[in-house]
Amino acid sequence: MTDQPIDGSAYGFPAGMSQPALRALLAAGYTSPAAVAAVSPKELLKLHGLGPKTIRILRPALAAEGLSFAGEEQPG
Repeated sequence: MTDQPIDGSAYGFPAGMSQPALRALLAAGYTSPAAVAAVSPKELLKLHGLGPKTIRILRPALAAEGLSFAGEEQPG
């Protein structure tokens, strides 16, 4: 990866995500909210650079798209 800032919105990720979290997701192949929804928060937390704050940011963003993390109930 480069030292250039990553625009998370270009991948559909919500504002407020840290650069380390975005780099971790992209390096692991999670290039969209739908890809992130395919795994559990527990699995995502294993990625270096991604912590509980990222999960708190992602959860409502996924719900807004009708998605949820693997193992969690779908919204509405």
